[in-house]
Amino acid sequence: MPRLDESRPFLAVNIAVLTVSDTRGPADDKSGRTLVELIEAAGHKVAAREIVKDDAAAIVAQLRRWIADPAIDVVISTGGTGVTGRDVTPEAFESVFEKKIDGFGELFRWLSYQKVGTSTIQSRATGGVAGGTYLFALPGSPGACRDAWEGILVHQLDNRHRPCNLVELMPRLQEHLTHA
Repeated sequence: MPRLDESRPFLAVNIAVLTVSDTRGPADDKSGRTLVELIEAAGHKVAAREIVKDDAAAIVAQLRRWIADPAIDVVISTGGTGVTGRDVTPEAFESVFEKKIDGFGELFRWLSYQKVGTSTIQSRATGGVAGGTYLFALPGSPGACRDAWEGILVHQLDNRHRPCNLVELMPRLQEHLTHA
């Protein structure tokens, strides 16, 4: 059964928040604001926050900047994961992944199904890792951001979570580079 090992000290991670939208700005970015509030409430640091247009090249460029920044451990985006013509976030993310975390999207849709039923098939939420940075793309609604955070990410980004978590793997994410 999952649990917190209270004997271990909490380790805050640095998280960048990316909103992908052609229509949102800082004043009306509810999903980005939701993520910031949840991240900070959990004790983590919001290391950066940006809004980019629904443009694959712009998304990839921002991801690459954050992947290259040693001060950023995790990137969480909101928006652009649907199936319309402008929804290109999953393609942008997957083009930079070194490894995809298939279970993230699967678990997100399973959790989402319990709230929105079959409408969850319209979500292409995805997760992966590149350059030692975890990358997660969420749908562009505050509810979906809250569901992904509270149902998955708050646990996996807490080094005290047992039986295992993503934080304890961070030192090993780039070990393939040292064994060349």
